[in-house]
Formats: sequence, structure tokens, C-alpha cells
Amino acid sequence: MAKSNYITRQGWNALDQELKFLWKEERPKVTQAVSDAAALGDRSENAEYIYGKRRLREIDRRVRFLMKRLEVLQIVDYHSRQEGKVFFGAWVELENEDGEVKRYRIVGCDEFDPAKNWISVDSPVARALIGKAVDDEVRVETPAGKVTLYINEIWYEK
Repeated sequence: MAKSNYITRQGWNALDQELKFLWKEERPKVTQAVSDAAALGDRSENAEYIYGKRRLREIDRRVRFLMKRLEVLQIVDYHSRQEGKVFFGAWVELENEDGEVKRYRIVGCDEFDPAKNWISVDSPVARALIGKAVDDEVRVETPAGKVTLYINEIWYEK
């Protein structure tokens, strides 16, 4: 399954901030540390030099990824037409058959975070919820089997 190119403005700003931090602050610092370590002489047994070069490669790899990804991402802002239905960026309160209540936010695949209850728009739960309204019943196929969820509330951060 291809991942979507949607992202919230908040998520795009976070990725942009990370790119700027890596390029303007972290990389120059690590470059200077590698240069200082190289000036000490033998590079083959110089741990600071070896680990510094490794860190530079990690930074460069992440910078390249972020630059390419930010070019193709499409920011999806809230619009008043979304009210009452589940769309990208929505917070949704769901209740399962056992009465357990959980809240999720539907975000892009670049910003999903289980610790914050942010789920990817590409996930089975999010795909089942898109376009639904309060009091709708949603059936979702999970690894544990089919689950029925009820939508209690929908809201957006504006």
C-alpha cells in the first residue's frame, strides 16, 4: 500500500524545523568535531573521528529524506465543510462493543504517534472512519478479528 502525501500544518512545521535544525545547527557542530578529531592524527583508531563521520552520514541521510519528503507533502488545513464528519486531521472519540472509549486523531503517515493517539490516515481504522458522522457504526478488520466501533464525538483543531 502506498503511503499518502497528506500532512497537517503542525506536522509539516515539525519536519521543517527538524530539517533546519539538522542543517544549520547539528551538521556544522558535528563537522567541526570531525575536523578537530582529524587534526589529531591517525584516523584509523580515532573513535571521535569514526563516530563523527558516522553521525554525519546519518544527518545527511535524514536531511536528504526530509528535503525530498517536504517537496511532495500536501498540507491539509481545516475547513468548515468538514464539521460533523470524519476527515483528515479530525479527532474522533470511539467506543467499542465493551464500552471502552478511546480518542484518536487522524494524521499523515509522517506524523503518526501511538503515544499521542495519532493514527495514520492510511491505517485500517482511519480508512473505515473517513466520511462517517457521529453515532455511525464502523466495522474494522483487525489482526484479532472484526471489531465494531461507534463514533461518539468528532472535533477539529482550528
